Amino acid sequence: MTDISPAALRGAVDLSSLRNRPTAPAAAAQGPAGAAGAVDIVVDATDESFGQILELSRTVPVVVDLWAEWCGPCKQLSPIIEKVARELGGKVLLAKVDVDANPQLAQGFRAQSIPMVVALIAGQPVPMFTGAVPEQQVRDVFAQLLQLAAQNGVTGTLNIGEAPEGQEAPEEPPMPPLHAEAFAAIETGDYAAAIVAYEKALAENPRDEDAIAGLGQVRLLDRVQKLDLQDARAAAAAAPRDVQAQFDVADLDLAGGHVDDAFGRLLDLFAQLPSDERTPVRERMIELFGLIGAADPRVIAARNRLSSLLF
Repeated sequence: MTDISPAALRGAVDLSSLRNRPTAPAAAAQGPAGAAGAVDIVVDATDESFGQILELSRTVPVVVDLWAEWCGPCKQLSPIIEKVARELGGKVLLAKVDVDANPQLAQGFRAQSIPMVVALIAGQPVPMFTGAVPEQQVRDVFAQLLQLAAQNGVTGTLNIGEAPEGQEAPEEPPMPPLHAEAFAAIETGDYAAAIVAYEKALAENPRDEDAIAGLGQVRLLDRVQKLDLQDARAAAAAAPRDVQAQFDVADLDLAGGHVDDAFGRLLDLFAQLPSDERTPVRERMIELFGLIGAADPRVIAARNRLSSLLF
């Protein structure tokens, strides 16, 4: 994206139901510099607290990151957004919205696919990007956002405070070398190198859950970056029993947040195939289950249906 404008989201976002609702006090929205108490640059926004976030956007631009725990691309994009937001030292507030836990916000932003990142300037939505993007593009769009905010008189700075004298902020534990190598490769879009790094990590420790999850996510990213949604859907419609064609659309659905659609497509395919051709479909489903999480109700429902088809 090279230009951002509020006009691009008119009619696409409806936050009216969230503007005037009473909200409980939230540490996230205590105010800009000069207000009592410091605030964190990164906060978790909820259906209940979002009215305060909207009000705060009249003083400082707010970046809204709509994500979910099962969303692989979200886990790649969110750390980049947080890093860039923190580097700006209070010039923006980053509000993270778990769309599964906050259905009213998901509906208000009409989040048909995630990750979806939208800014708020004086209560008005401004599009930023949808899907995982490289760090440099994130920086470019943040710079455009600050320019647009200044043009609209939104130039406040959050009072982020300082650590008490003699007390330093706790450092995050260092990332294992192979994980760091994979993450660096992901940031540059070199998914093949990230896959190799995660595979090496798993060769050293087959029970490395972070490496297992990371490998599944980056494999998905690698597959979907080569696909065109319209072409993939046309190919799948033309060949309902073509395994690869159905895999492609399921991958795109999952990457776009349409988990039930992805699982339903693969389960329907599994049911249609003869028993000796089902193994690749079952293996792909198990891989995708791992991306979403065993405790997710959509995974539980899909596993139950898969079991009923097996026996």
